[in-house]
Amino acid sequence: MPLLYYIRHGETDWNVEARLQGQHDTPMNAKGRAQASRCGEILRDLFARDAIDPASLPYVASPLGRTRETMEGLRRALGLDPATYALDPRLIEVSFGDWEGFTLGELETRCPDQVAARDRDKWGFTPPGAESYAVMSLRMRDWYDSLSGDTVVVSHGGTMRALIVQLGIASKEEAPFLDVDQGVVYVIQPGSIARYA
Repeated sequence: MPLLYYIRHGETDWNVEARLQGQHDTPMNAKGRAQASRCGEILRDLFARDAIDPASLPYVASPLGRTRETMEGLRRALGLDPATYALDPRLIEVSFGDWEGFTLGELETRCPDQVAARDRDKWGFTPPGAESYAVMSLRMRDWYDSLSGDTVVVSHGGTMRALIVQLGIASKEEAPFLDVDQGVVYVIQPGSIARYA
């Protein structure tokens, strides 16, 4: 089964403000760009340790700007052409629909019953005009099953949570609450995950 070098996009101002981003195309901030370069340095060390030519692996990103900019920053740090990578729409973040741009505190004021329902079943809950983790995890499984070998991927926190459920690393009850850090490389394969910072 393919091994993944999985990177969450670098920080955005909405991350700092704890706003639900979902599929909204928010740009990275200066810290996010530094995190992208740092991920390239971490990858360079991992590849050197394991005698892997960085140019020998496929690189794929979510089509959102923050993931593309992260990919280009880490490829630059690896000495690779920043623009030579693939995009896959299946890697786009879980949609929060009408909730995108709000903080959970703001939503608790606007629609407390829906927020309470989400708290009871974060995996299965679907915000208005959005998708659930459960549904999104199916496209992540489909993407993973389409891989032909080890891959470097830049995507999102939600997509990683969904993927690790599909790969038997975490349960659907615990995965939605797991932190997925920025500026970190996760090495993922079925049944295991390692974190490099």
